[in-house]
Parts: sequence; C-alpha cells; structure tokens
Amino acid sequence: MLRIHNTLSGQLEEFRSMVEGEAKFYYCGPTVWDYGHIGNFRSAIAADVIRRYLKLKGWRVTHVMNLTDVDDRIMAKAQESGVAIDDYTQKYIDAFWEDFDALGCERPEVAPRATQHIPEMVELIAKLEQRDHAYKSDGSIYYRIKSFPEYGKLSKINLAGNIEGGSERVDTDKYEKEDARDFALWKAPNNPEETAWDASIGRGRPGWHIECSAMSMKYLGETFDLHLGGIDLVFPHHENEIAQSEGATGKQFVRYWLHFEHLKVEGETMSKSKGNYYTFRDLTAQGFSATGIRYFLLSVPCRKQLNFTFDALRGAEKTVASLRDFRARLEEAKTEPGRDDALHSAAERALTEFEAGMDDDLNTSVALAAVHDLTREVNTVLAGRGLREENKRELIAAIGRIDSVLNVFGDPQPQILDAEIQKLIDERQEARHRRDFDRGDEIRDQLAARGIILEDTKDGVRWKRK
Repeated sequence: MLRIHNTLSGQLEEFRSMVEGEAKFYYCGPTVWDYGHIGNFRSAIAADVIRRYLKLKGWRVTHVMNLTDVDDRIMAKAQESGVAIDDYTQKYIDAFWEDFDALGCERPEVAPRATQHIPEMVELIAKLEQRDHAYKSDGSIYYRIKSFPEYGKLSKINLAGNIEGGSERVDTDKYEKEDARDFALWKAPNNPEETAWDASIGRGRPGWHIECSAMSMKYLGETFDLHLGGIDLVFPHHENEIAQSEGATGKQFVRYWLHFEHLKVEGETMSKSKGNYYTFRDLTAQGFSATGIRYFLLSVPCRKQLNFTFDALRGAEKTVASLRDFRARLEEAKTEPGRDDALHSAAERALTEFEAGMDDDLNTSVALAAVHDLTREVNTVLAGRGLREENKRELIAAIGRIDSVLNVFGDPQPQILDAEIQKLIDERQEARHRRDFDRGDEIRDQLAARGIILEDTKDGVRWKRK
C-alpha cells in the first residue's frame, strides 16, 4: 500500500487513484532559460522514481511535465540576443532532454510547452472572467483572490492580515489592482517590442500560474490524481493554480500534492552569485557520471533536504561502480544446480524491504539500504564460489525489479568484445601461461588505455569498462 504525504491535508495518506489501475500526474518542469541545474534534476529524478514505482505497482501512468518557455527572464534574454523566444529556448530545451535522458529518466507521455497552449489559457481566463473571479485593469487581467474563500488551503498561509490595497504584494507589476494580493492571469505588453499574443481578451501574454492550470487540465482532466513540484512552488504558484482551476470548474483540482525539499550546496542555498551553482553539465565536465549523479540525488528521500558536497558525490560514484561490478560478477558467476534457502530468503527479504521503504512516502534511503544489504550477502557467496543456479536467476530478477525503479546499477556492460580486444586478452593469457609476465603486463596496460580493465578471478579473467 503506497502512502504519500499530501501537502493539501498535511497527512500521510494511502494513494488511491480516481480510476482503478490508472494514475494521472503532473510535474512542474523547468523554465528553459538556461541549462538545468542539479536542483532541477533532483526534482526531475524524484518525479521519475514516482513514475517508475507507480508502474511497478501496476498502475497505467499518464505523466505530464510542462516546459515553461514564456517567462520574464526568457523574454529579456531573447530580446538581448535579438532572436525570437522559440529560437532562444530551443537550445535549452534540447539540452534539457539530453541531460534528462542521460540521468536515466523516462520521458513523460506529454511535455507541453506554454507557447503552444495560448488558446487554452485564453479560454480559461475568459471563463474566470465570466464567473467573476477575474477582472481587467489597464489591459491586464487579474485573479480576484477574495472571490475564492479557500485561498491558502494548500500553503496554510493566512492572507487575512494583508489589507486590501496595502503594501505587501504577492504579484508585483506597474498596473493598478483591486487588491494587492491579486495576481496576474494575462499581462498587457509594456512596449511594442515585447512578445505578446493577440487574443479575444486583448493583446498580451500569460502569467506564469495560468500556464500550468491550462496545460494540466487539458491533458489530465479537470480533476486528476497527483501534482508534484518543488517546495518553493507551494506558494504562490500551486496555491494560485488551485484558485484558478477550481474557480473555473467548481471541482477539486488535484487530490494529492507532493512537494520536494530544497537541495543545498555545502549547507547553503545554491546561487550563481555565491559561486556554488552547478548544472548537470558542470558536473559531467568534471568527470562525474550521470549514474553517480542520479544515485546521489535520490539517496535522500525527496521530502528531506539534500546537501550537495563533492565528497558525497565522489562517494556516490564509488557506490555505483561497486553496484555495476556486483551485477556483472553475479551474471558471469558459474553455478551449481539447485537452490540455497538462505540466499532465497535474502532475495525475498530485499524485495520486501525495498517495497516497504517505497510504500512509506517513497523512502529511497530505505530502498537503497535493502539493495546494499543484499549485495553484501551475495558477495560472501560469490567469494566462496557456492552460488546455485536457481538463486542466480532469482537474484538477477530481484535486482532488475528494484532497478526498474531506482535505475542506479547503470547499463549492463557489453558481453562481446570486438575481435581486436579479444585477441589481446587471449594473447595475454598465453603469455601468462608461458610465464612471460612482462608481456602480460604490457597487454594489460594496452587494454587499460582503451578503457578495458581486466580482473583475474578464480573463475578466470573478467573485464569491465572504465
């Protein structure tokens, strides 16, 4: 039974989808104004783990992740560069997908872009106007917060102390609003050069919040199961999504809200001004692997803060290398017929503990501990050359089941070398039989230079790629 902490209720709840066997969820994706940083990808990996686990538990998943390509920063950068918004963002969208794939994330069923859903946003804003939840001011359109008495139910923020027209502004711009707390749905252009769309509600561009309401409801329906995002989005973004969506439909917008905690860097907030801002590409340029980065980013449950250090990342690199090596040794190990009951129990226990951890609010720390406990037990058996055939099959299956969610063992190494490398390995073996150890060492060095590491084991020569 999967239980998750629902931000809306503030409680741990059993996840029950609206339609049995079918789970629909929306994840607030990146604003594509720059390359994705490790905080972005911590959230993306958390969403990927949830997606994978829902599938493992038997749900048919519909996963929608938006790409925000209308944004003040994007508009400013595009204007500075003298290019259209689409031309400016395409480079970063392509880079995001490259990084996303490299980190082992499964692509969502739908990845809508804001610029391609302006008509849906206009229609939603018009509906809010009709229901008296929105009003115009100097060409812009604002959401009237006082028209939605439940405003604040997600964030638990009480706005009653903010005096109408007062100085505390949730959404700032140059136009006059009925209430300082009201937020923009549609923004009139500041100048003729600014990117804007002609629409029935007037020329302008969408506010940030309306984008997600329009796109999520288009692909998932007016009410859907689960909405994911960073903890920083609870207020005002997700609070505003609820107000807009429920104001327009009169129905509950989302049943479960799950939010991911911040990623810190050496105990501090990540920022370019502090010099502690790292993109995924910054880390791979320093030689870290995508699998090592993924392992690190999911090593702490998504609802707990994660502190990034290079020492911790180096530790993750060593761990994934050992996991990859373990799986290779297991798959290559010679076996005897039959089954060892103790090892059979170890495999079953690992699966049970893995699933118990994931069912408990997606606790990836417990899930990974189950993996490491299993590898320790199996390594002892492998060292003694006592592995049974039936155990080998069920261990490989258990690891495959766990890794279908965590995806931290890395891709299996190719089992067939090209003819030239195989010839060198054979030549080395012959040299060792002749006791020509100098030639054997020379060949080992040649192979190492080509990224092939040899290991002499009781079962013969094993190889792996660096």
